[in-house]
Amino acid sequence: MAKPKAPRRTLDSYTVKHINKTIRAGDCVLMRPSDPSKPSYVAKIDRIEADGRGANVKVHVRWYYRPEESIGGRRQFHGSKEVFLSDHFDVQSADTIEGKCTVHTFKSYTKLDAVGNEDFFCRFEYNSSTGAFNPDRVAVYCKCEMPYNPDDLMVQCEGCSDWFHPACINMTVEEARRLDHFFCENCSSEGQKKLQSSHASRHSDMKVETKRRRR
Repeated sequence: MAKPKAPRRTLDSYTVKHINKTIRAGDCVLMRPSDPSKPSYVAKIDRIEADGRGANVKVHVRWYYRPEESIGGRRQFHGSKEVFLSDHFDVQSADTIEGKCTVHTFKSYTKLDAVGNEDFFCRFEYNSSTGAFNPDRVAVYCKCEMPYNPDDLMVQCEGCSDWFHPACINMTVEEARRLDHFFCENCSSEGQKKLQSSHASRHSDMKVETKRRRR
């Protein structure tokens, strides 16, 4: 007769020795990919379990997908650090954890002074079987009517308060950075088109900022 499996127990926390980091349920982590040429996987820890001796530690995770891993693929408005919280759950060895990371809300990410290697943001949940997103729509800006990509610089019209990509208004990024004021075509008067020098208008909440510095 086969021996019954020893019961496993849930751990409140666990220190991953090879990175000297303590993980807990709710933490976001980077996990080693099966293909070493690919970037680390991003996951949220749901539960930590060990055998009766406290060994063979497993983590129950919910995966974040990168845009290129989704059915629709990466699109222009997806940020370089954007991930989607998926409905894909899994169990992995704690030994595959490469480090801890932070998945910010979209709003808090756009307010960071600098973006580090361990910083990501999420504004969508993703159904891995249907390719559906929740929410299924977000605010769009500019003449191109695209959602905001926080990697891109945009300028704000002082008339209608919409935000525009420099390329969409026939302007270079350098020219946009020198602007002190800006009125779009619909709001500009005869003698007031693109305007003077200084620096690009900055976003005051979550719509627009310049490309972020990397630590």
